Amino acid sequence: MFMRRRKPLVETERLTLRLPMHSDYRGWATLRAESRDFLTPWEPAWSSDHLGRKAFANRVYWAARAEASGTALPFFLIETYSGTVLGAITLDNIRRGPAQAGTLGYWVGERYARQGYMREAIAAVVDYAFGPLDLSRIEAACLPENAASRGVLEKSGFKYEGVAQSYLQINGRWRNHVLYSNLRLDRRGRTDIG
Repeated sequence: MFMRRRKPLVETERLTLRLPMHSDYRGWATLRAESRDFLTPWEPAWSSDHLGRKAFANRVYWAARAEASGTALPFFLIETYSGTVLGAITLDNIRRGPAQAGTLGYWVGERYARQGYMREAIAAVVDYAFGPLDLSRIEAACLPENAASRGVLEKSGFKYEGVAQSYLQINGRWRNHVLYSNLRLDRRGRTDIG
């Protein structure tokens, strides 16, 4: 008998973290469009069809395949009370074997920024990664001048590790990034650059 595997679902005080669904398209596209100026300084350049329905459908299919294969955990942040899409958080590039690590990426719509949603989501994903996923290390990177992202990582227990030269293309340009990590058994003490 064929049994359907349960999709991961993580709940916090105000959020439900789950894989994206086709029915999320309108809320996601509206939030991304209205947050374009807020998001584009920190993200890779958007393709011409970035907000299109077909591109979103491909994102939904990729999320399902990546989660099923164990290579990524791409969650949407859904406000539990209203069902509204607030942003996304992805634990990507999950590596097994000796590494037991993954890379964290995230975004939140401008109207939901600085309200603690991302910190809540990061805490939940870290717990999930160190618990059911049995990872040992979570990495994250952001632009050095992205004070909000650096702040949420540091408040979430991530520690500064250094700078990666030409780490990602952001808004069409190769950019250096500051690197952070969170370890399941962290004995490093403070490692911020103060």
